[in-house]
Amino acid sequence: MLTVSRLARTCGLSRSTVLYYESIGLLKPARRSTGNYRVYGEKDAARLQRIRLWRESGLTLDDIRALLDQPDSDASAILKRRLEALSAEIERLRGHQHAIAALLGQSAAFRRSKVVTKNKLVSIMRAAGLTETDMHRFHVEFEKSAPQEHQEFLEFLHIPADEVKTIREFSRKG
Repeated sequence: MLTVSRLARTCGLSRSTVLYYESIGLLKPARRSTGNYRVYGEKDAARLQRIRLWRESGLTLDDIRALLDQPDSDASAILKRRLEALSAEIERLRGHQHAIAALLGQSAAFRRSKVVTKNKLVSIMRAAGLTETDMHRFHVEFEKSAPQEHQEFLEFLHIPADEVKTIREFSRKG
């Protein structure tokens, strides 16, 4: 014979879970000892193990009740329905996962775009030994070989539109 605490430990559940299952009728009310303690038998332990297994499989308490109340019923129908629900949930979560990954990709690109500014690039180019003439030649070649990319590059540096226009016009003149 098992007390509620021993039954709970045996099945890997909390004492309150066992009492809850008893209160909602999933577990038969225990008989009482002479000291008025709940006492459970091996059948109760086996039933509680099935309940725990079904809960770990994600079955609802209503589904578990149906399985317990109708032991001759087709458990596979309930399990198949749960499997289909899990598959749908996994697909929904994959959609969330893809959406979040896309947002992170965009936000990572957005964060990177704020890292380099015109002033930072100019200081890097100067540190690398480029003169004003070298930097001008860089823009002239960039504008000549890839005008659209030059535009995007200048925008990437967060240069105001009117200044981008001036740089590009200056670069076209050579």
